[in-house]
Amino acid sequence: MRKRSLTIAGHRTSIALEPPFWDALQSIADTRETSLPHLIAEIDESREDPNLSSAIRVFVLAWFRSASGR
Repeated sequence: MRKRSLTIAGHRTSIALEPPFWDALQSIADTRETSLPHLIAEIDESREDPNLSSAIRVFVLAWFRSASGR
């Protein structure tokens, strides 16, 4: 697990994810030409899961599934 502290929606938060999820999230942010904090804020605003780390993992999985046509 790798923990990072970010400012999301005006408040500091720490998020712990496995390194491959951080790498995938950065890749998505690069593809969308946005910053990592901005992408995480979007996920935070639209999540149904009460846990932000879980919501991020589900978002990454959905992104790559849609990219592969599944």
